[in-house]
Amino acid sequence: MVKVRIAPSPTGDPHVGTAYSALFNWVFARRNNGSFILRIEDTDRTRSTPESEQAIIDSLRWLGLDWDEGPIKGGPSGPYRQSERLEIYGKHVDLLLEKGQAYRCFCTSERLSEMRAKQKAAKQDFGYDGLCRGLDPDEARKMAEAGKPHVVRLRVDKASSTSFDDLLRGRVTFENKTVDDQILMKSDGFPTYHLANVVDDHLMGVTHVIRAEEWISSTPKHIMLYDAFGWDYPVFIHLSLLRNKNGSKISKRKNPVSLLYYKEKGYLPEALLNFLALMGWSTSDEEEFFDLERMVAEMDHGDIHVGGPVFDLDKLDWLNGVHIRSLAPDELADRLLDGFMGGYRRDRDYLLKVIPLIRERINTLSEFVDKAGFFYKNTELQPDSFKKVKLPPGETARLVRSAIPVIESRGLDEAESLENELREQAKACGVKVGQLFMAVRVAVTGKTATPPLIDSMIVLGLEKSLDRMRQAAAYLEGLEQGS
Repeated sequence: MVKVRIAPSPTGDPHVGTAYSALFNWVFARRNNGSFILRIEDTDRTRSTPESEQAIIDSLRWLGLDWDEGPIKGGPSGPYRQSERLEIYGKHVDLLLEKGQAYRCFCTSERLSEMRAKQKAAKQDFGYDGLCRGLDPDEARKMAEAGKPHVVRLRVDKASSTSFDDLLRGRVTFENKTVDDQILMKSDGFPTYHLANVVDDHLMGVTHVIRAEEWISSTPKHIMLYDAFGWDYPVFIHLSLLRNKNGSKISKRKNPVSLLYYKEKGYLPEALLNFLALMGWSTSDEEEFFDLERMVAEMDHGDIHVGGPVFDLDKLDWLNGVHIRSLAPDELADRLLDGFMGGYRRDRDYLLKVIPLIRERINTLSEFVDKAGFFYKNTELQPDSFKKVKLPPGETARLVRSAIPVIESRGLDEAESLENELREQAKACGVKVGQLFMAVRVAVTGKTATPPLIDSMIVLGLEKSLDRMRQAAAYLEGLEQGS
């Protein structure tokens, strides 16, 4: 049975890179009728927090990437938090020590700092110098039993090389002299990523390891561990890193990387997944708008792109807008009511009248508060609000007042007739049609760019629209008197 996993570390906000890897693992599992495992790598005891773990779980649920085994759900290979598997790792470290594939290291932090300083001064690559490799295993064991602090390191055959096959990249080979005698067990009894990763993947039956390319350099250490235990390798698939426009690895200095940011800004989960999919894959017809179902139906993981995908927020904004406009009004109303109404009244019927006028103008749900504000609150005019009318305040006031009886007598029931009468009113006032419409638009909405004016007035209602026009005219008259 196909089994894949993601193993995020709960040491901060859930990262968009976690969603990227989770997506491709989830799709692979669903396409192959396999199992998707969530494993929490909480071995960093100084930084791991329950709050961060919960944020990971909540984010995956928000994205719709449900797991088959893992925290909360359980499963046949648990426990799924590494902090709850320490006894398992201890037994496997003992096996490696017995085989001579690992050794105890008693070097102090002071000695290691001095070693790194010398390597830096000599312009050498950093790495453990192997001082404790030659310790007699029995003597080292006695020192450990006596309570002397130590770590356990992987014994790397520096004279050899290590190779593995990557489904996307072919044969990859490392000279072992470039591979450090990596720590497998820390002095506090907690495993490092490398040991726990291999032991867990094997015991949980993971068949395909789909992760970011930054782990390629660690894979030789994992291959050595598989060999030391006598285990078969999983299939390795290393996804390209998400990159900034300048080609650097995506980071919070260039782009928001927290999934919480995208959720709070009002990006739709299906749009974010669509965008992340485009970072590594494309449909047969090069269509950019698609859903998870199509990915599951079409994605061949051998066709994943290996180039450096650019995390372009402008592209995400556009794609999110497309997804917003694909929602039925009722569904969009539900999304907006779920945390994106600001302080506006939660009147669903009224919201459904506003949505058709706003949906083409927002790319994120959070933009609704600004774009739709005039539907919910009175306009806040400033001295330069009517700047685009290109008339003095007094003349603009008279123009607005001249439109009031036209709108009041005609009403809002026949938009085309009202528009024609306002055009005639502009001629009668000796101004351009655009000037009159701009003056009325700003008076009613407080903005120079809005949905169609008369449609907006219909939603606001005749009396509220006329009242705002009267207030705007009075405001302009006050400006004229003040000048």
